[in-house]
Amino acid sequence: MERRTFLKTAGLGTAGAILAVQHLSAMEPGDSQAPKKGAKVRLAAIGIANRGAQIINDFVNTGLCDIVALCDVDPESAGSRETIAKFPKAKLFKDFRKLFDEYGDHFDAVCIAIPDFAHFPVAMLALHCGKHVYVEKPMARTFYECELLMDAARRHPELATQVGNQGHSEENYFQFKAWKEAGIIKDVYKIVAHHNDWRRWHPYDVNIKKFPEAEPLPEGMDWDTWLTTAQWHDYNGKYHPGNWRGWFDFGMGAIGDWAAHIIDTCHEFLELGLPYEIEPLKLTGANDFFFPQETTLRFKFGPRGDMPPVEMMWYDGQKNFPPLPAGYGPTTNNAADVPATNMDGTFTPSSLSPGKIIYSKELTFKGGSHGAPLQIIPKEKALEMASRLPEVPDESNFSNHFANFLLACQGLEKTRSPFEIFGPMCQTFALGVVAIRTGRKLIFDPASKKIVNDPFANALLVGMPPRKGWEEYYKM
Repeated sequence: MERRTFLKTAGLGTAGAILAVQHLSAMEPGDSQAPKKGAKVRLAAIGIANRGAQIINDFVNTGLCDIVALCDVDPESAGSRETIAKFPKAKLFKDFRKLFDEYGDHFDAVCIAIPDFAHFPVAMLALHCGKHVYVEKPMARTFYECELLMDAARRHPELATQVGNQGHSEENYFQFKAWKEAGIIKDVYKIVAHHNDWRRWHPYDVNIKKFPEAEPLPEGMDWDTWLTTAQWHDYNGKYHPGNWRGWFDFGMGAIGDWAAHIIDTCHEFLELGLPYEIEPLKLTGANDFFFPQETTLRFKFGPRGDMPPVEMMWYDGQKNFPPLPAGYGPTTNNAADVPATNMDGTFTPSSLSPGKIIYSKELTFKGGSHGAPLQIIPKEKALEMASRLPEVPDESNFSNHFANFLLACQGLEKTRSPFEIFGPMCQTFALGVVAIRTGRKLIFDPASKKIVNDPFANALLVGMPPRKGWEEYYKM
């Protein structure tokens, strides 16, 4: 089936012509002029509690921006009220569409910290309106939404995009790049990535037969706008706040949440691109509604230039540990390797810290999450190699992830995790999610961007059609 025919069958035929630029009838594209050199970036924050509050503070701490607008569907929550109190001069909105429509002339860029499934319409509208975009990972929930966002970014090269895998501007980024260029990291044939900490959906009943019953909405919340493009679900505390990530309709599970912090440098500097095979090897507690309690996935990537094929394994689940090589050493990393999050008080870390193991022809490496540096293992091999390791640039001499984005808005730097870099990695996660949902091995053609052995799985690359009234975001 041709891609356009497939998209029409899926109910998104008008979205199939990726290169066809269509405009919202009520919202015209805005000017895309960069802030004047040296001038602070005028930033509008969409999602202002929990993680949103954290990244707002990170942006403000750079000294490179002013928070001029705040937008959140739940402005009465404690987290939102705290942020609003910090920025009394910022214009407040509930609906991001009104933010752009009524206040678009007053800001240059947006930072987006809302649920996975809602990233797409907000980021797409921002690019359409000529705004620079910082969005928390993952950049979108489905393979096709990533494709559309990458295309929109290509059509707007004057706009900076950055995805919030903050370690991509920290020590591991500069180390991996230096070690790859020096030939220390070469001939990699296997990568093992793992996250074994508790997840919010682990206590849910895996024998679920229907979605949770409706509960009273928090006072003052705009639930309809929270849902954006998703099909209607009655409000329930198992969705919001924070719990949305475990549901297929709203999130990308542990792989969408953490893999971007673990394999990002592997994916970029080993030029992995898209896999040709994705196989679920373990799905404990699989059901039709939310992610399994334990997941093991195997991805296969083809050769790239003189680099060999790579097998990448993904493990999540509190007891679903990967096999560790001899000489691995301590299984926990320094707490600083994993930044504090807004996880609730029931969070308990695993005995194995999130991280990765990289196997090459000559060396084996282990690494943590985010910016944690790689180590050569076993320790004896690391000591033997010490004199041959290249000098790694000091990350303190470079902008952090937030300053990098703001400087890119000013035309002074290029972002390190733009949509073009992050997009194929996010699409890899999306393929993993399709494998989880179907429970079957998938054969994927990276050239045509189709799953060639399973028409049903191929339809999941697009996912459900958007809710009535939200179709326009797929036509921009």
